[in-house]
Amino acid sequence: DAAASAAQALRAGTRAAFCATRPPGHHSGPDFMGGYCFLNNAAVAAQALRDGGAARVAVLDVDYHHGNGTQAIFYDRADVLFASIHGDPRTEYPFYLGHADECGVGEGDGFNLNLPLAAGSGVAAWFEALEAACQRIAQHQPDALVVSLGLDTFAGDPISRFQLQPPDFERLGRRLQRLGLPTAFILEGGYAAAELGENAARVIDGFEAPA
Repeated sequence: DAAASAAQALRAGTRAAFCATRPPGHHSGPDFMGGYCFLNNAAVAAQALRDGGAARVAVLDVDYHHGNGTQAIFYDRADVLFASIHGDPRTEYPFYLGHADECGVGEGDGFNLNLPLAAGSGVAAWFEALEAACQRIAQHQPDALVVSLGLDTFAGDPISRFQLQPPDFERLGRRLQRLGLPTAFILEGGYAAAELGENAARVIDGFEAPA
């Protein structure tokens, strides 16, 4: 599996790994699937990192749609922090999960961070949410980061309603670089097919740019 292989590469000392996984996986939970997702690749990577010795892992989901499956898998756990920036589920898929008051249960209370934004939100609001997510990730002090890299935040995406432009994806990569963590990028949504490869490459270019 590509996601488990990415985790193995990080454990071996690789700074970053990119998984061009299709279909996406973050809507697939422990006992359900949806949104074209059947196997949760990000969760596979996170658990493989834990099984390989990482004491704590963070998962950051930047897809336009909330990663309800990933949230459900780790909702009662403190070892894997889940943070998500997404369209407000009051109007956007998956509708029933992804609200700001969902913080985790039991040992996982406080280890689930949802940052929903109104459909049509601009770049400034999105990067403000990203900064909040990155600060929470830093507080968690993880040994590795898994990024559910949804690229449907692109302004030209046909089914999503955020406003990111190609240079903003490079900015995203640069901000993630500053976390200083071994990072697995797991491809999630993104339906502007002609721009998908460029936007993915821009994230990696930003991550690998000289500090």
